[in-house]
Amino acid sequence: MHAELNDGVLADRVRDVLLGREGVSKRRMFGGVCFMINGNMCVGTWKGSLIVRLDKKDHDRTLAEPHTKPADITGRVMKGWALVEPAGIESDHDLETWVNRAATYAESLPPK
Repeated sequence: MHAELNDGVLADRVRDVLLGREGVSKRRMFGGVCFMINGNMCVGTWKGSLIVRLDKKDHDRTLAEPHTKPADITGRVMKGWALVEPAGIESDHDLETWVNRAATYAESLPPK
């Protein structure tokens, strides 16, 4: 399946998980879709994968989890961000777990 189509389907799935949370907005970014909470980047789609923002102090532990790799879409690794490959978000449960982790982190940050 083409990456943009995958991103559209994935963005719809992410939006469904974020329904009911306060301060959620969506914008096109990095060639995909980024969801923000209170102006803070939270999760995004990129070439069929999910980009998640989590606490920087947990970066190495996050990257040790299955189906994750460093988020380096700009050409350098973004500490506190991870790319979750399609196999890691295939099930609704797995996607919800990642999105909710990122949303909880984004909600803990001061609004922008």
